[in-house]
Amino acid sequence: MVVTQDDLGAVGHEAFVVHGELRKKSDIAGTGATGKAAAECSARNLTMGSELSVTLSTWDSQVKTVLQMYAHISNHLDHSKQAHARDDEAIAASLRHRDGSAMSVSEIQRYVK
Repeated sequence: MVVTQDDLGAVGHEAFVVHGELRKKSDIAGTGATGKAAAECSARNLTMGSELSVTLSTWDSQVKTVLQMYAHISNHLDHSKQAHARDDEAIAASLRHRDGSAMSVSEIQRYVK
């Protein structure tokens, strides 16, 4: 499997975008409406209040897990892209043409095909 720098960048960028959108659109706890409704129901001795609190807590935990997954994907691919660029520079610097100029990764790849 061959993956280009552009592929890594595109996937990392999409993970970053999805992370931001999910964070905004899934924030039912942040508006306070669901939490207030749960508290109000509990104050009126309605069983639904505690169940709503459990639902809110579960939802919040699951969203945080998914957000963390997208953050890891985005951060890892950003790091991978930078690391591969450094590796490419190191390879080019260590392999040289007869005239002393650095050999590019694509040139090296032709030799091993």
